[in-house]
Parts: sequence; structure tokens; C-alpha cells
Amino acid sequence: MAGSTKVVTDASFEDEVLKSDKPVLVDFWAEWCGPCKLVSPVLEAIAAEHSDAISVVKLNIDENPETASKYGIMSIPTMSVYRNGEVVKTIVGAKPKNALERDLAEFI
Repeated sequence: MAGSTKVVTDASFEDEVLKSDKPVLVDFWAEWCGPCKLVSPVLEAIAAEHSDAISVVKLNIDENPETASKYGIMSIPTMSVYRNGEVVKTIVGAKPKNALERDLAEFI
């Protein structure tokens, strides 16, 4: 399962997320964030199980402040689903896998 999520940066965000032909779940996180570490394996599992329907990418807000600032990320983990270059859903906080899958049902 490891390696199912992809790392994006300020530089690659437009090509990897905004121009994607399928929905992209962006996990805004930071190394020091405990809840981010809790949700990471859940996102890996969702990425592996639903890769045909949705891409899952991670953006470290400490290393990529431009994108986090542009989208008004105030608390982490924040997971935003982008479709056709627009945010269509935002989930804030760590949740168990079944709760995240419910939140993402329309995309997976």
C-alpha cells in the first residue's frame, strides 16, 4: 500500500492537481502535526483502493506555504477535493477510514 499517495509542491500543484482529469484529494499536512500522522495511513489505503476514481496527494504546508496560503488552509490536517481546478469538498481533522470514505462517497 505504501507509495499510493503522491507528494506535490507549490511548483507541481497546478499540473498535478488543478489540471488533473479526475478528482484529486489534497492532504495539507506538516511533519509536526500528530493528527496528520494518524490520518496518513488511512489516506494511503483510500489511495490504493480507489486509485481508478480519485488521486490522493500530500502537500507539506511548511515546505509549500504559497499553495496553503492561496487556499486559506488554517488548520491541519485539511483534506480538500479538487475537481476541474476547483475545491468541491473540504474535510478538516483526522477521521477514521469509514468516516472519510463516507465523506468521499461521491468521488470514489
